Amino acid sequence: MTLKEELAKRREQDRKQMPEEFTKANDRHVNELKEHDFSKQGLKPGDKVPIFSLQNALNRKVYLDMKLEKGPLVINFYRGGWCPYCNLELKALQRTLPEIRKLKGDMIAISPESPDNSLSTAQKYNLQMEILTDPDNQVAKKFGIVYELPSYLKETYKSFGLDLSQHNQSDKFELPVPATYVVDTNGVIVYAFSDEDPTNRANMEDILAALRKI
Repeated sequence: MTLKEELAKRREQDRKQMPEEFTKANDRHVNELKEHDFSKQGLKPGDKVPIFSLQNALNRKVYLDMKLEKGPLVINFYRGGWCPYCNLELKALQRTLPEIRKLKGDMIAISPESPDNSLSTAQKYNLQMEILTDPDNQVAKKFGIVYELPSYLKETYKSFGLDLSQHNQSDKFELPVPATYVVDTNGVIVYAFSDEDPTNRANMEDILAALRKI
């Protein structure tokens, strides 16, 4: 089953099982972001990525420039291990990782969740790529993909036991839209995907096709 099929199956399940007020709140927010073309405001192919360093799940610093010295890089931004769609995507990226490395590339995945939560995500799905913590979405903001949760969605999440401020160890209620970039060794983006709808993710074949062209 492809990632697109897995996402569609999960979306259908959620529509049937989740309370109506939850799906309505999510739909409302996605529509608000789309009205402002939010996903089009971030970095695009041809742009250079900002150079950054972040802590991995084991609290070791990972430097982007050192990664790019070794080859092209897939950079994935996800919301957190609490998001089932993010977990489906991370598992698909893990399955694709051997092919990425055959093409001399590598991958990092970035979220605002705390290192402890990142480690739990990495261990749960046996992820072999670097899982990095982006405190207060500082790096994601440089990519132009961060939004603040509206009050109605914040309360909806809390009603289901998800307190983002606690999960991310931050007083900010902000998240990145799901986004994936393929970056060449000069730090130039050759492929970019982002979507206001968290149930949509980059196609694995598109990622591999971009790497093959580098």
